[in-house]
Amino acid sequence: MAPLAPSRSQPAAAPTAALWAGAIAQPATEFAATTLPVLEGQLPASLRGTLYRNGPARLERGGTRVSHWFDGDGAVLRVNFDGDSAVANYRYVRSAGFVEEEEADQGLYRGYGTLPPGPFWQHWQTQVKNAANTSVLALPDRLLALWEGGLPHRLDLETLETLGLDNLGGLKVSDTFTAHPKRHPRTGQIFSFGTIPGGNATLQIYRCSAAGVVEQTGTIPLSGIPLIHDFVLADRYLVFCVSPVRLSPLPALFGLSSFSDALQWQPQQGTQIIVVDADSLEAIALEAADPWFQWHFGHSYLDFDGSIVFDVARYNDFASNQFFKEVASGTASTVSDAQLWQYRIDPKTAKVLDQQCLVDRHCEFPIALGQDHGAATHMSVHPTAVTPPGELLSAIARFDPKTGLTVADPGDGRYPSEPIPVANPANPEQPWVITVVYDGNQHRSELWIYEGNELENGPICRLGLPEVVPHSFHGTWVDE
Repeated sequence: MAPLAPSRSQPAAAPTAALWAGAIAQPATEFAATTLPVLEGQLPASLRGTLYRNGPARLERGGTRVSHWFDGDGAVLRVNFDGDSAVANYRYVRSAGFVEEEEADQGLYRGYGTLPPGPFWQHWQTQVKNAANTSVLALPDRLLALWEGGLPHRLDLETLETLGLDNLGGLKVSDTFTAHPKRHPRTGQIFSFGTIPGGNATLQIYRCSAAGVVEQTGTIPLSGIPLIHDFVLADRYLVFCVSPVRLSPLPALFGLSSFSDALQWQPQQGTQIIVVDADSLEAIALEAADPWFQWHFGHSYLDFDGSIVFDVARYNDFASNQFFKEVASGTASTVSDAQLWQYRIDPKTAKVLDQQCLVDRHCEFPIALGQDHGAATHMSVHPTAVTPPGELLSAIARFDPKTGLTVADPGDGRYPSEPIPVANPANPEQPWVITVVYDGNQHRSELWIYEGNELENGPICRLGLPEVVPHSFHGTWVDE
């Protein structure tokens, strides 16, 4: 097993302004359906379908910036490919909070890491705004803009018009719905969860139909109020890794601090692994493990021997939250690195049977590019070889367990988003990979298409976007 790298989360020297900050310096500009010009290469004729991406696009209102990157108003990018051309549109999610603040031209709500204007004794009375800025879920009749602190927003699949909150046929207004639902590859069912706060929080798990209707709900009591962002789906099991981050409720409840600032790293608690049966939605095993924190999981599967295997972008601590807070200001000095780790656990006991570091360098947004049973080729967003403090992730990479790591560096001052794999019907062995790239040198955004197994050759097509699209978090692809 490769050793875990020493923690690198200590504050570094004050950073100079980085080029990535240009993408979020001003609120993003929406644009209507626009045919994208080909800047280099050629669009693949068999690339047909639609890309959706979501992320925080407005971090300032009335001259005041939000205090955390996670609090920016969400906006969704849609790019439709028909084999001959690519047509894109971009639109803010018009949540109730967005509309009210737009009319007032000032912040009115609390956020994950932002307190509203006014004296602190009034903060506890202020509602939290659903920023709808984290991910998207494409359903047959609608697109959901996801934000895990509340219900999704329903959007029109083509125009991106906001149609209101969506309760998926049964959720309450007070329920929450993760930004990382998982679709079962065999049944098409969608699994999701929400964390319901209280003295001790409750993990509420949902199984939905392929059309996005809640069919069953399960509940699991938790210790304290943890932060759970993502989970694992491995055939007939769900796995939750509850890292030792806990909310100090009173400061957050009474508005003395933001929710983000009230989250405490408590490594002595360790990480709790919970295995859930996908049919009953009941916990069947709980076990403590060494402390780590994760935002995102990667490839997962149920192995031949009955064990669950999953990959995770693993942090030594919770310092990444401070880094993301600093991003909102346009400069960041906290260094917090994640490595790609693989875990093998026993579903009957939740005990860790094996663990190993697959990629011992900073990476995030791990996604399976292609797989056979027991192995996967991963796509992720990586830094370049030497990333100074204050930089965002600035390259995409492919990790193949047989051949190792291949990094596609787009060049200095260019910042790719989470890579989205797309199956190639004309060549199933050679999927495409699509990423939105912000070029800080030119202050413009582009869409880059790679052949997934030949990242080192650079993009096969570069498309120009009509406006700058700020760094986004997550996206999805829908075949035509």
